[in-house]
Amino acid sequence: MGTQVPDNQKPDVPEEISEADRRKKEIDDWLPITSSRNAKWWYSAFHNVTAMVGAGVLSLPYAMANLGWGPGTVILVLSWTITLYTLWQMVEMHEMVPGKRFDRYHELGQYAFGEKLGLYIVVPQQLICEVGVDIVYMVTGGKSLQKIHNLVCKDCAPIKLTYFIMIFASVHFVLSHLPNFNSISGVSLAAAVMSLSYSTIAWSASVHKGVQPDVDYGYKASTTSGTVFNFFSALGDVAFAYAGHNVVLEIQATIPSKPGKPSKGPMWKGVVVAYIVVALCYFPVALIGYYMFGNKVEDNILISLEKPTWLIVAANMFVVIHVIGSYQIYAIPVFDMLETLLVKKLHFRPSRKLRFITRNIYVAFTMFVGICFPFFGGLLGFFGGFAFAPTTYFLPCIMWLAIYKPKRFSLSWITNWICIILGFLLMILSPIGGLRTIILNAKGYKFFS
Repeated sequence: MGTQVPDNQKPDVPEEISEADRRKKEIDDWLPITSSRNAKWWYSAFHNVTAMVGAGVLSLPYAMANLGWGPGTVILVLSWTITLYTLWQMVEMHEMVPGKRFDRYHELGQYAFGEKLGLYIVVPQQLICEVGVDIVYMVTGGKSLQKIHNLVCKDCAPIKLTYFIMIFASVHFVLSHLPNFNSISGVSLAAAVMSLSYSTIAWSASVHKGVQPDVDYGYKASTTSGTVFNFFSALGDVAFAYAGHNVVLEIQATIPSKPGKPSKGPMWKGVVVAYIVVALCYFPVALIGYYMFGNKVEDNILISLEKPTWLIVAANMFVVIHVIGSYQIYAIPVFDMLETLLVKKLHFRPSRKLRFITRNIYVAFTMFVGICFPFFGGLLGFFGGFAFAPTTYFLPCIMWLAIYKPKRFSLSWITNWICIILGFLLMILSPIGGLRTIILNAKGYKFFS
């Protein structure tokens, strides 16, 4: 029959549960992604613009030079369409389970693929994307600051790129301590405005400069192998330009949700506005930049534009402000992962000290890697294909098929499989070209030069 436990010795289960719940709520209220859920739809708009329009837009004319008019235009339009579709899927899946929100990309992955497999599939790719973007933005910010210095002070002694990257990083040693997405909304708004501004400057200054006398629309490389490798790398440049999916669920997590009024409404509204801005930024810069400079365009179009000096200085300053915001947008989910690991798995106490140390180490790491490997074009191609293609082009489609199981050969099924195949090809091909570009640049590169 067993021994009956006296009343005064019975475990107080409800209190234990409430204590666990209290602890969980305390941690959730501290973590960056779940600490604030009062964002408006326009927060979604400018967060998405900031996340998506960045260094990538400046490399699009260069990508066009390696892709050619026909393939380049088709790939640009296809990428815009496919990524808008996959972004819609993610917005829809955020609250597909009643009463539950998938606040993080890996949580959705765990629901689709299982607790462990979901983590193994999503987290490495998401980290490569977010950390990769932050490293590239360190380089972009540093190069833009260097460009400003060289234009404003032409008689000054040259200063190493290393120092400009360190100057750019110094801002993040401060901004990285803002706790969550809503706290950086002002920075993000400024960044979004800057992105539209410098994109407009990039294409309008190209128009002002006019079609170059010796313009050539042939492929840049003189050999067939070089042309093929450059084509692959350019695919990665385009993929990099649509990297916002890696933070979309985390952005949506900041929007309030009520019964009958889920977060997907305002989120999608913001996404549509963001994608209109993306189109206004990407297509004119890519097509006009390539039309004016042909295959002699630089991997950052602002480098091709030397005059009017004041305008190019302004554009580079806008780039700096924008990538400051973009860096933070991509860093916050990384901070969330690190802080979740430290607090939930390693049982550190949530504190400012923990956050201060963790975030400073991360900023220092991205700065150091950026200083060591400032191969802007190659980095875009390599990271673009290897990391962004899965998380942006086809992982949402695989999740959609796994969760919703649309009927075979239905429109949804066919659409998703087309996206998966195209995304997979992008993932395989573009890192090849990007890696080759890095190797070629590395031959004549000296560390900390």
